[in-house]
Amino acid sequence: MTPTERTIEGLPAHLRRWVVAQDYAAYTARDQLTWRTILGRLTLELPASAHPRYLDGLSRTGISAERIPSLDGINQRLSELGWGAVAVRGFIPPAAFTELQSRRVLAIAAGIRRPEHLEYTPVPDIVHESAGHAPLLADRRYAEYLQACGEVGWKAIAAAEDRAVFEAVRDLSVVKEDAAATPGEVAGAEARLEAALASVPFASEGTRASRLYWWTAEYGLVGELDAPKLYGAGLLSSVGEAARCLGAGVRRVPLDASCAEVAFDITRMQPQLYVAADFEQLFTVLERFAATLSFRRGGDHGLSEALRSRTVVQLGLPGGRALSGRVAELFAAGAEVAPGLATALVRLDGPVLRTLAGRAEGGWFDGPGLVAFGAAPPLPPGRFEVRLQSGLALSGFHVGAGEVLQLSATLGGRPLRLPRWAVLEVAERLPSVAGGPADPEVPVPLPGA
Repeated sequence: MTPTERTIEGLPAHLRRWVVAQDYAAYTARDQLTWRTILGRLTLELPASAHPRYLDGLSRTGISAERIPSLDGINQRLSELGWGAVAVRGFIPPAAFTELQSRRVLAIAAGIRRPEHLEYTPVPDIVHESAGHAPLLADRRYAEYLQACGEVGWKAIAAAEDRAVFEAVRDLSVVKEDAAATPGEVAGAEARLEAALASVPFASEGTRASRLYWWTAEYGLVGELDAPKLYGAGLLSSVGEAARCLGAGVRRVPLDASCAEVAFDITRMQPQLYVAADFEQLFTVLERFAATLSFRRGGDHGLSEALRSRTVVQLGLPGGRALSGRVAELFAAGAEVAPGLATALVRLDGPVLRTLAGRAEGGWFDGPGLVAFGAAPPLPPGRFEVRLQSGLALSGFHVGAGEVLQLSATLGGRPLRLPRWAVLEVAERLPSVAGGPADPEVPVPLPGA
């Protein structure tokens, strides 16, 4: 088994679907020349401007200026650092990218830019992914930051409209890298992205997490504000931006968590960059940002974020149990039922998935889900009645595994309009609300399937 095959074997099936083979024989002589030209210029110009570990990291990760690296060669070296790499085709969904990174695996786009885009390309390519991201993994503390950043990004809640923006950015990047694209096609792709951005009602947690990642791991500077060093992969792999970023045309400001509120344009060079004092500050900023997210806060905050996002989330309940689905409706209690939680009942649109410790208990339930909050014993089999301190009263027939029939409910004595058939969970509190299903190995059914 090759080093790359070992890395792939260690991934769950839902991530392996994004992996492609690196067809090394497909790289042309022009591709190899492009690589040598870019790496030659970078290794000549970066010693004075890059983080001190960068050039040493190139060597430690098996990346040479002489030829495009093979994934097997990279994996052989990265395994010594506790990391791996897989080839992917251009952009992959943010959830897949961040989960791979949380598992200490780099997603490396196997293609290489056109010679016309030597200085900068809007499309992820092997120059950016290998020569940009991999070398600084040789710095243990920075590698830990990348992993931690991946974990936060993976758990952040994305909004429904984020997918349209992702698809539009990918389309525009591909069109701009296509030598045969006409001006009209470029203009059409730009208009699509503009429309997608205009359709976004708010900056989701997922968007904010991607901004933090962009301004640090992709385009970060470190050191003194007036004489920083490059560590972001987008800078280290771009001849044009590496030369430009320390000049008078780029504004440089101290890094703090507010960078997550600043949008970026992936298709253009950046007018402003953030400077971290050192790599330890990255953890401080990440922790302050993560403390604002629903997977940490849970409660009413997480439910409100999930409701407005309209995407699949996981409601993390005590004891390692979770219910995944799209939050559709909240029913308020008369008072707080747990710290940070004044919601008596939440309804999720189906399908929903019950999990324990991240493992599905059966498949997706083709119906709605309900979570009632308050102290109560587990639902008994058969007929049941539950009364909670929130004023919520529930009755019905428990089939098993949370499935209930003939459900009826009142809140403060007033009847609630709820589905008669659903999955029902009762929990004392809501510690966490995170993005995506709790067990991504079980695919979310397509509507109407």
